[in-house]
Amino acid sequence: MSVGAAPQGSGDLCARMWAVAKMVIIGGGPGGYEAALVAAQVGAEVTLVDRDGLGGSAVLTDVVPSKGLITVAGVMDEVNDSRALGVRFAGEVGVDLAVVNGRLKSLATAQSADVEAHLLADGVRVVRGSGRLDGPDRVAAELTAGGSEVLDADAILIATGAQPRELEAARPDGERILSWTQLYDLSELPAELIVIGSGVTGAEFAGAYQALGSQVTLVSSRDRVLPGEDADAALVLEEVFQRRGMKVLSQSRAVAASRTEDGVAVELKDGRTLTGSHVLMAVGSLPNTDGIGLKESGIDVDDGGFIKVDRVSRTSARGVYAAGDCTGVLMLASVAAMQGRIAMKHALGEAVQPLDLSVVSSNVFTDPEIATVGVTQRQIDSGEVNAAQVKLPLATNARAKMQEFHDGFVKLFCRVGTGIVIGGVVVAPRASELIYPVSLAVRLGLNVDQVADAFTIYPSLSGSVSEAARQLHLRS
Repeated sequence: MSVGAAPQGSGDLCARMWAVAKMVIIGGGPGGYEAALVAAQVGAEVTLVDRDGLGGSAVLTDVVPSKGLITVAGVMDEVNDSRALGVRFAGEVGVDLAVVNGRLKSLATAQSADVEAHLLADGVRVVRGSGRLDGPDRVAAELTAGGSEVLDADAILIATGAQPRELEAARPDGERILSWTQLYDLSELPAELIVIGSGVTGAEFAGAYQALGSQVTLVSSRDRVLPGEDADAALVLEEVFQRRGMKVLSQSRAVAASRTEDGVAVELKDGRTLTGSHVLMAVGSLPNTDGIGLKESGIDVDDGGFIKVDRVSRTSARGVYAAGDCTGVLMLASVAAMQGRIAMKHALGEAVQPLDLSVVSSNVFTDPEIATVGVTQRQIDSGEVNAAQVKLPLATNARAKMQEFHDGFVKLFCRVGTGIVIGGVVVAPRASELIYPVSLAVRLGLNVDQVADAFTIYPSLSGSVSEAARQLHLRS
């Protein structure tokens, strides 16, 4: 499908032209509320139907609280690692999980309130309830306070998100068998936490709870943790996990989890049984797409129930768009927000740049963090992309030595001949910040000389990005 062009004429004319356009959005997560703000700012009449709380799972049960928990875990890691710097403590350092979780819930609630205030200030009407399609140009809302309302729309955006996937033989009970949305109700630190699933969610929580003081066992059905990430990066993280006392069971598939008298028992496919105090199920997500009128409105979904969209967020039904985790495109809050913004601009006739996943940066919030952007090592190794590369160990960086950072690296990829940077991996503390110059280089098509010639601070971790670019010049 081709991308629509913007209406001809001035910006004022465009705004007047769409001043009466009615946009209805189902779901108040990043895809939904960012889309609402874009549409409202150009003069559309916007109604957002939200069931679970503005900000969605990203704010209330996922990104904001989980990264808040990981921040606390990072402090614990820094405290423990600081002994190598000569820092001494009179007693043991620990956490009060009830206080930690209370703060995380307050943080999520406050962020949700900020999102709501922003929406209302920009003129977005917020309807509390559950929305479903009643054809391609109408939304039926079942109101939380009772009753219902029918909302006519010139364009509709579905941004209903996703929820934790559950195993039939390991249903979360909120006490001992937990999904990641239920962790914030714990008042005491799990003594022995079994984490099922070694993807991003499983790895992040496993690392966090190990740092907080739990004995963690990470169960992976694959041959390593983070099977979807850069293999070199995953190897570094697995070594760090094991050095810090975590038990990592690779090629071990969990088939069931049950309560025992004082904890949990997890059955593995090979017949082994693991015991612990709690188990966290981190086995993926399912889209919230059931019962919202997709089939009746002619909207195609894939075998997993995710809504099929093109690069400007259009579904198979004219005038209906979708954004965020319910599309399964790339389950990041930043991508959801971009999808939502693109959808509204396209629906309102503005020129848009289709979603380009090749320039999306992502981060795994473990310790060390793993940040990536652009072309992957897998694409290079398979021959799909012809590229030169360099991997520079973080241990050679002066600032890293000062701070006793031993684990990690900077890896850059560039096109042979031109030296244009097309991808990179950073494994380091605050890799989510260090990836930014690499992300800029990929987005702007900079070559390795342009990256290397920019000044960096000495000593700094970012100096490793510049040094990697200098070394890559010789190989490209």
